[in-house]
Amino acid sequence: MKSYLIVFLISMVPLIELRGAIPYAVAFGIPLTQAYIIAIIGNMLPVPFIYFFARKVLEWGKDKPVIGRFFTFCLEKGEKGGKALQAKAGRGLFLALLLFVGIPLPGTGAWTGTLAASLLDMDFKSSVLAVMLGVLLAGIIMGAASAGLFGALFAVFS
Repeated sequence: MKSYLIVFLISMVPLIELRGAIPYAVAFGIPLTQAYIIAIIGNMLPVPFIYFFARKVLEWGKDKPVIGRFFTFCLEKGEKGGKALQAKAGRGLFLALLLFVGIPLPGTGAWTGTLAASLLDMDFKSSVLAVMLGVLLAGIIMGAASAGLFGALFAVFS
């Protein structure tokens, strides 16, 4: 039970999210299906809070002495990611957000995607749906990688 809770908590951590939680779970013997479900739930739990409150909290704290630099960094990262996403996507912002969250690269998870959607003033339902589908996609990719699928394919085709 402790391992399941750790997977859940890891999947909630910014920048690590389910990209770290699924490999951790597999390494500690948790079945992949259970790891996937726990990591998805943990990764999605903060999304509504990020959407509604992160921007306000970051703007409030950006000029505070101890936390100001970090909060400013988060705001700039979210704004930069949001503008880049919007510039590349144009009218296909939903699909761009889905792929941004779904491709498991550093800094492209649910936290950053939701913050970018909030800063771009995307509507809540579209944002959450795009982020959720992206998290599901990232989970599939990380599950396949953790199960050794990519290593096996590389061995077959090399």
